[in-house]
Amino acid sequence: MKTIKLFSLLMLTFTTICIGQNKKKSKNAKEITYENVVNDEKLRKEYYIVDRDSAYADPRIGLKKLMGGNKRFFEGKSIKPRQSGETIRELESGQAPFATIVGCADSRVPNELIFDQGLGDLFIIRTAGQVSAAASYGSMEFAVTKLKTKLIVVLGHTECGAVAAAVSRPENVPGHIVTLINEIKPAVRKCMHLPGDPVNNAVRQNVIDQVNNLRDLDPILYQSYKKGEILIVGAVYDIHTGKVEFLEETLMNLPLPAQYRN
Repeated sequence: MKTIKLFSLLMLTFTTICIGQNKKKSKNAKEITYENVVNDEKLRKEYYIVDRDSAYADPRIGLKKLMGGNKRFFEGKSIKPRQSGETIRELESGQAPFATIVGCADSRVPNELIFDQGLGDLFIIRTAGQVSAAASYGSMEFAVTKLKTKLIVVLGHTECGAVAAAVSRPENVPGHIVTLINEIKPAVRKCMHLPGDPVNNAVRQNVIDQVNNLRDLDPILYQSYKKGEILIVGAVYDIHTGKVEFLEETLMNLPLPAQYRN
């Protein structure tokens, strides 16, 4: 009987300690909020914080902000910025997103989450395989001309179903799905000779092709990009790791705005 009582007492003590430790961990986790991170210089560095106003004004800084946000997400340090009632009220009068994301409609790639951004930060255009047509082009042009957003990111992702369909070329594709496949087939052909996974190779090439197409799209995107007023770059999200890779092929020889040219 004494042994049972002693065992019960030990179990009760152990449970109490565990609950106390869990509460302490929970309390410490709650301390890391967007508000206290942005107001602490040490935490700003630790959480890769980039000033939002600067990101809106300069697309190169906007690119750093997206990179920092994804690094937080990848490392499990998301701070869920600008998601309060106060932000909702601030945005009642309008929006000023610092980046436009042209991404895939895949439900595994929620843009605000993977870049750890908040309300009013990203102008998002999503279709399967991020294939663009007139409505998408008009939306991008609206972001550039009306919202003054200076950064466009074409975001593909690994294991993309639309790209996989373009690789496998299934027969009797129903409805309008074939239009997506036809748009992606040129990227598939360009990388058929490459070693490695044919779908993920085509994902990268598809993003590169789409970036180049947007840079050459008259009249608004071409002129704005040529003058260095906007940047258009590409990236691929890894659905296995949560990490976004900005493609080096789309980061080289970016145009400078007029004030920085010799």
